[in-house]
Amino acid sequence: MSGSYDFEEQERIAELRAWWEDNRWYVIAALTAAVIAFIGYRGYVWWQQKAQADAAAAYGPVADALAANDRKKAGDVAKVVIDKHPRSFYASESALVLAKDAFDAGNLDEAAKQLRWVIEHGAEVHRGLARTRLASVLLDQKKYDEALKALDGNTDEAYAPMVADVRGDIMFAQNRMDEARAAYKAAVDKADAHNPVKQIAQTKLAALGGGQ
Repeated sequence: MSGSYDFEEQERIAELRAWWEDNRWYVIAALTAAVIAFIGYRGYVWWQQKAQADAAAAYGPVADALAANDRKKAGDVAKVVIDKHPRSFYASESALVLAKDAFDAGNLDEAAKQLRWVIEHGAEVHRGLARTRLASVLLDQKKYDEALKALDGNTDEAYAPMVADVRGDIMFAQNRMDEARAAYKAAVDKADAHNPVKQIAQTKLAALGGGQ
């Protein structure tokens, strides 16, 4: 039995050696590719983390300027963040700062431009806010269809109450009172008790005779 076992084992070893001779370069290539991919992934993660850290450091002066109510300096530094770190969370945060400054200065076209940049290129978490603000800017410009289109693109449920409230404002501006009431009612229903939109929409709804 022992001799038979040894013979069978030797056959398996021979087969393994033959397989290895035929396939070793494929195995080595696969292992090499896996190692390179792993190193590349780790490098990418490291690069992403470093890029975010650099962007955060660049945004620091923007936050400091906002805290000091120095809007001009905040706007100047925000432009630097966008130029140097366009794919970062802080770039879209900076674009929102620039949009607010432009809006406060009455430059609605510039405000809309910055908000569109956030929607197209900014962090996902900022896009819902950018859409509602863009709709408000377009409302001020009496571009009602564009404003509604901006709202229709929202997919973030967190902004659903605000979207409904702004939709009500657009309908009200067009004297579409039934639709305005329906939109304000939707805002009230969608907002939880701690959301300030709830009280605002309730006030508007009551003013239109639709209060509960």
